Amino acid sequence: MSRQNVLGTEKVSKLFWKLALPSVVAQVVNMLYNMVDRIYIGHIRDVGPLALTGVSISMSIIMLITAFVVLIGVGGAPRASIALGAGEKEKAEKVMNTAMSALVVTGLLLTIIFFVFAEPLLRLVGASEASLPYAMEYTRIYVLGTLAVMLSMGLNYFISAQGFAATAMKTILIGAIANIILDPIFIFAFGLGVAGAAIATVISQLISACWVIHFLQGEKSLIRLRLGSWTLSKEYLLPILALGMSPFIMNSTESLLQIAFNRSLYHYGGDLYVGTMAINAAVLQMVIVPISGISHGTTSLISYNYGARDPERIKQSFRLLLTVTVSLTVLAASIIQIEPQLFTRLFTKDPELTAATISTMRIYCLGIFFMGFQNSCQQSFIAFGQARISMFMALLRKVILLIPLIFILPRLFSPAVYAIYWAEPIADFLAAAVTTTMFLRFLKKELAELALN
Repeated sequence: MSRQNVLGTEKVSKLFWKLALPSVVAQVVNMLYNMVDRIYIGHIRDVGPLALTGVSISMSIIMLITAFVVLIGVGGAPRASIALGAGEKEKAEKVMNTAMSALVVTGLLLTIIFFVFAEPLLRLVGASEASLPYAMEYTRIYVLGTLAVMLSMGLNYFISAQGFAATAMKTILIGAIANIILDPIFIFAFGLGVAGAAIATVISQLISACWVIHFLQGEKSLIRLRLGSWTLSKEYLLPILALGMSPFIMNSTESLLQIAFNRSLYHYGGDLYVGTMAINAAVLQMVIVPISGISHGTTSLISYNYGARDPERIKQSFRLLLTVTVSLTVLAASIIQIEPQLFTRLFTKDPELTAATISTMRIYCLGIFFMGFQNSCQQSFIAFGQARISMFMALLRKVILLIPLIFILPRLFSPAVYAIYWAEPIADFLAAAVTTTMFLRFLKKELAELALN
């Protein structure tokens, strides 16, 4: 069996786990090393808490950089995978090289914009006079490494698109291990503090970027980066941007969502309930990250077989994806409802904050029961190259449903602060119901058409 046709020939259940598990590990490691980065900063003598606040504020800008990464990377990788499944290797290479050009141009533009306008942007997202110096110090160094971030993360999706999930996982592990090692050296040994943390992160991303480019130019890669093939041709760029718009919206609106939650909670409940949101959001991330890892890891399996026009393997792949993600989210949601204190202990020992978090967590995390349906169906729309529908689904949950509900519900129900938390599960349920219904209808139609051809 040649490596090139594994996605179309190997047993689906075996291939599913071979693709999903490395992706999950990569996503979890990425989440953990970001947490470790903040832990180091929080332990800087005398200024740790304030420095941590400043760096946390800079995360809004970092999230925007990540949003542009997925716009191009997630938008291009399924296109390349579909082309590979259809036997169009040259087209797949053109897609990837177009994405490479877009990543470079976008990375350079973002570097200039965020470096020049760092101060007003940080003030806009909530930096105070006390935290602004730390936020500025971290942000301006981090954005100098924007191009490395764009290339390491954006091109890594094209490694996964070829079915090299374990290799894609190595990209994350290399960056994570480098960052964990370099952080204490630059922060404490060299005495650079917050600047040291940013420098360590930039160096780690540079190492990851070099690794990704080296692999995609090597013989093991089915499609290769070619210096002479870099282009911004509309023929390939526009479909990439169209398909990537859905994950772009999901990432770029995350900071807007947190601002909406925090302002509403502060208005009705004060600092205590803003603190509960920080914990609840972290717990939700613990569930979403591995589920997203499974979905991202297996989209290449669906995309390839869609390009190869194999309805049976598509059906098997999606059925397995849906079963696994729904089972995991139901299990996670059940544990949170039964033993929420298991999670609060990780973040606080304060009795007042613990009590408030436990009562709100049970409400906020109810929507986890439905996230398996939402995530697997939305990611599968992307795997099929359905740009418009996936973009609508991304807008539906956060922009159309959740953010308005955050401000509407506390005006209608009391206690108002708990009504704010009900916005999350209500939006999750409605979005999951709409997304699942639309996707199942779409899948039935597509499979029928493939069966006829």
